[in-house]
Amino acid sequence: MLPELKRLIEQVGKEKGIDKQIIIEALETAVLTAAKKKMGQNMDIEVQYNEDEGEIESFIFKTVVDKVIIPETQISLEDARNDYDEDAELGDSLGMKVDTGTFGRIAVQTAKQIIIQKVKDAERDNIYEEYKDRKGDLANGFVQRFEGQNIIVSLGMTEGVIPYSEQIQKETFRRGERIRAFIYDIKRISKGPQIILSRTHPGFIRALFELEVPEITEGLIEVVNIAREPGNRTKISVRTNDKDIDPVGACVGMRGSRVQSVVQELRGEKIDIVPCSDDPVQYVCNALSPAKVDRVLVDEDMKAMGVIVADDQLSLAIGKNGQNVRLAARLTGWKIDVKSETTVIEQEEKGYESLMKIAGIGEHTADLLFKEGFKGVTSLASADPEMLSSIKGISAEKAAAWIEEAAKIIDSEARKSKEDEK
Repeated sequence: MLPELKRLIEQVGKEKGIDKQIIIEALETAVLTAAKKKMGQNMDIEVQYNEDEGEIESFIFKTVVDKVIIPETQISLEDARNDYDEDAELGDSLGMKVDTGTFGRIAVQTAKQIIIQKVKDAERDNIYEEYKDRKGDLANGFVQRFEGQNIIVSLGMTEGVIPYSEQIQKETFRRGERIRAFIYDIKRISKGPQIILSRTHPGFIRALFELEVPEITEGLIEVVNIAREPGNRTKISVRTNDKDIDPVGACVGMRGSRVQSVVQELRGEKIDIVPCSDDPVQYVCNALSPAKVDRVLVDEDMKAMGVIVADDQLSLAIGKNGQNVRLAARLTGWKIDVKSETTVIEQEEKGYESLMKIAGIGEHTADLLFKEGFKGVTSLASADPEMLSSIKGISAEKAAAWIEEAAKIIDSEARKSKEDEK
């Protein structure tokens, strides 16, 4: 029926990378389908591949009966003993070999269709198995085509897709152009595995640095966190337990060679590499680089920091459209409020003056309150009476009176502000 079947099965298996058992099962299914189509759906037919002979064998099974009522599934005892098995008994199931040549053409056509489908299914399974553990890796390919706003990337045996949401908006690619991306997700859908690629994911930065910096791959340098605004700027924090290694220097490379390779891949995206620190204040100061920080006020409860910089460092610390401070906050996990020295001095002067509006608070007491962290009537109004009265020279009665008066001043100023708006 199928010439050189054994060789054909092995050849298809090797070319497509498919287990030959899958092909054999497809052939058996095809022949069984063809046999039932030719001989009747009610027939009890079995099909199996004989590897020694290199052929598909078909058998019709009939039950031995005294009187035949259903010829398709029954055979008389007399015919069974005369034609097939002289030892046949009533109730036996007798298998009779069928010449597959009688339905060979149909079998071949059916086999082709089933094998094609089986090959496709097996290829999809192989691709899924290959890529399911590659999530988080880099993928190299070529721009094959564009579907709407999505980029379809040829990855060799399969395709990947870069959705519009995973593309850097400044970038443009041409058909046939080489492209590198981050394997963001692998989905199993009816058409086969869908490999989702990304050029905006922070993991893309991590994977690129792993490629360029052997110390990261070897575990000598750890990438702690990445904050990114794709196409514009990225901050990456690194650290090491090896005192002989400068983690920032290793990531930058000789004359900036390593970081420049990453920047080129990202088509000019700025990258700040900062050392991570267990000291949150130091970490935030590092993250605000290249700006220099003068002092920091920490609010542990709110996980917030007030960062004060020199006037000429303010724009650098905040960055274009607030980008530098925004990325620093995301990198460190702290809320960051950046102010210039001049702004802080002006605010402190206003706060100092507001304290002296309260009866019984002169310059000396205002200085004392300032040192204790009460920078104006707002902080005084929300003070805990017990904590305030614990300050030397301030009685519980005074503390309660000052808190009450501070609250009245705030209410009065709020009412005046509303009237001015009207």
